[in-house]
Amino acid sequence: MDPSDSITELLLKAAALIPITHYLLGIWIIFLIFMYIFLEVHIFQDFLNGFRGNPVTLTYNSCSEIYDGVVSKCRILHGRYLVSPWLSSPHLQTVFLNFFGNPPRFSYRRQLFTTPDGGTIALDWLMPSDVAPAASYMSNSISKDDRTPIVMVIPGLMSDSASAYIKHLAFKIAKGGWNAVISNHRGLGGISLTSDWFYNAGWTEDVRTVVEYLHQEYPNAPLFAVGTSIGANVLVKYLGEDGDSTHIAGAAAICSPWDLLICDRFINRRLVQKVYDRALTIGLQIYAQTHQSIYSRLADWEEIQKSRSVRDFDNHATCVIGKYETADTYYRHSSSAGYVKNITVPLLCVSALDDPVCTKEAIPWDECRANKNIVLATTPHGGHLAFFEGITAYGLWWVRAVDEFFSVLHSSSFMHKRKEESSPQMLEPVLDQGPYLSLTEDGMLSAIVNEATTGGIVANLPEEQCNHTKTAEAIISEPEADIKTNEKSLCDTVKPSNHDVDGNQDVRYLRQATAPLKRHLKELSRHGRKSMWLLAYIAILTTWPFLRSALLILFKRKIRNVVPATWLRK
Repeated sequence: MDPSDSITELLLKAAALIPITHYLLGIWIIFLIFMYIFLEVHIFQDFLNGFRGNPVTLTYNSCSEIYDGVVSKCRILHGRYLVSPWLSSPHLQTVFLNFFGNPPRFSYRRQLFTTPDGGTIALDWLMPSDVAPAASYMSNSISKDDRTPIVMVIPGLMSDSASAYIKHLAFKIAKGGWNAVISNHRGLGGISLTSDWFYNAGWTEDVRTVVEYLHQEYPNAPLFAVGTSIGANVLVKYLGEDGDSTHIAGAAAICSPWDLLICDRFINRRLVQKVYDRALTIGLQIYAQTHQSIYSRLADWEEIQKSRSVRDFDNHATCVIGKYETADTYYRHSSSAGYVKNITVPLLCVSALDDPVCTKEAIPWDECRANKNIVLATTPHGGHLAFFEGITAYGLWWVRAVDEFFSVLHSSSFMHKRKEESSPQMLEPVLDQGPYLSLTEDGMLSAIVNEATTGGIVANLPEEQCNHTKTAEAIISEPEADIKTNEKSLCDTVKPSNHDVDGNQDVRYLRQATAPLKRHLKELSRHGRKSMWLLAYIAILTTWPFLRSALLILFKRKIRNVVPATWLRK
């Protein structure tokens, strides 16, 4: 070794003695560590856990009858979920689902449905006979009185009936003896747009229209619904909007974004999320390219082509066509989290905590826990709509969970039934329950009142108000008693005619009916007088500085002779 060699030269000579294969091995190890962290791989955790999977966490209301009567009997939801070992990453699962997915093979039966505004929706049906070993195509329709349950499926963004996860779900439903119908979004499923309206994350009118159609066509068949991704957001929003008036007997929301504003921020946070954002944008641009004739007429086509993110596309296309001011306005208006509290249908929600598209930060935990009709099932792993299980990734865990949930719900007494609009359970103000007065042709006033309703209101009033009502009725009936006393002799000799008897009954009935109305008017008048005095007092206090100055200017000479000079200086 030459003593004149520097430390750097010595290090380089030492490095040259190491075989090149060692360097390649080191680079490979560093790359694996980076990818392990970047892709959020968890196979080592699964190995340390003995490949037993993770338990499913259920969030529900402690008084929920849906949990006690339905979910508590679902074995899958109370079990554990184990990811396919070679797909131990949310990104690997999501990518594998979209490019491969291992979907079953079958053929749908297509029905074209026209909406009231002229739009066209492709309804793709899959029936038990289509997946039977010896499938028969002799009967291609369902009878009007068929009681076989129907499951309506709403796909996610840029998905249709041909998507792998939709096929997994439809096949499982049909294999169980139920009918599945996929309600494709407008312009998807190989169907051209026939109107100037496109689907979006908050457009619930198509779901409402299809639900009404299915109920009218098959009134005896229980109707269930499953929404996936954006379709789950649309379904939850629809259930919250319609409440008890929907025909849906039970529903499931899979990997819902819940709050679109939070998901928009999340998908632009990290590099890996930006990859999904870019992929979704390309899909939306392909969709717009397919319907360029309409998009170029209604929106700025050049800006749509230049879009680099979903937010850009929504700014230049969705907001323009949907008449939203900004993308944030559209996201707030279309988010389903605010409608959770109004849901009255038994709803199973499934989400993965490592979902790379719909973040767990958007899940409305407290709202789901407060609603007795909702059960939220979450797993540590699963990706976006994937949840592959088994060595060969033969199936999706959430498909089995939803199928079991619907089966147990169908055999229970907790299925939702639409309440008739003729008997709404709404609380109305007491004044609105009072009698209505109608003016007849001869100038007489007659009361139109519901006896049962009026009686119910009086029965629910506090004792004070009941006494007040009785007193008012007694005062009103006093003149009638005097008249009867004075005319007693006439009544003894002259028998009243039927017309007179009916007239007296009408007068008595009118007085009894208008007594509550008079009482409420008196109360309003009394409160009104108090309010007027209070307003006058406030007006004097607030205007006194100006009023004092005006009085001094007008009556300064007269006041000067009465009021001391020191007061005027102040």
